[in-house]
This record gives sequence, C-alpha cells and structure tokens, in this order.
Amino acid sequence: MGVSGPIRVVVAKPGLDGHDRGAKVIARALRDAGMEVIYTGLHQTPEQIVDTAIQEDADAIGLSILSGAHMTLFAKVIELLGERDASDIKVFGGGIIPEADIAPLKELGVSAIFTPGTPTGDVVSWVRGNVRVAA
Repeated sequence: MGVSGPIRVVVAKPGLDGHDRGAKVIARALRDAGMEVIYTGLHQTPEQIVDTAIQEDADAIGLSILSGAHMTLFAKVIELLGERDASDIKVFGGGIIPEADIAPLKELGVSAIFTPGTPTGDVVSWVRGNVRVAA
C-alpha cells in the first residue's frame, strides 16, 4: 500500500449532541501527538462524517457522543463505511456510553470505546498502536 505521512483522524460529533469539549480535547491530544486531525464540528450526520473521512483520506474516525444515540449513530457510520468500500477506516468512540453497550458496539465493528476519565495519553497510544503505523 505504501501509505506515508502522519496518521489522519476525523473527530466528529454525530447527532444533536451539543457538547464538544471532550471531542476538542481528544482532537488536540491527537494533533499534539503528531497526527493530522480534522474536527467536523457539532451536529454532523453519519453521511457527513463518512463523506469527510473519505474526502480527507482518513485512517480513523473518532466519534464523541453524549446524547445516548450511540447504538444508532455508530452503527450507521459503520454501515456507510461498508457501503462506500471504506471499511478499512477504523472507528473508535467515546462519551457517555454504558458499559453494557460496549460489547455490542464492538460487535458492530467499533474498534474501541473510551469512557469519561480515560487519560488522553491512552487514546493517543491506542490510535498509534491500532491505526496504520505512520511512516
């Protein structure tokens, strides 16, 4: 494949959730760790998120959600990536996600879930270790 350059991550806030402090903290931590980060802003549809990830040639999508709609919205992003032949883009997420929903999200294809209080360094380490290795 020969992909080089920094890891590219789209950080997105799907749905009607209007709180983005956590997403901005993660975006900054990833950027400070040398990754290219595209933050989409608030109120993004799954279609907008997938379009951005494909247009930006992203290696991963980080979804932040506090609204409780994670099962529906994460599933739609995974489904759209499959439909667009972009299943190689890893999806991870964080926010207010009940422990009981983590295993079902992973079964849908979400690679990792980070709950409140996760150190930003843990997210950075996970991305470095599980998304393509930067050249």
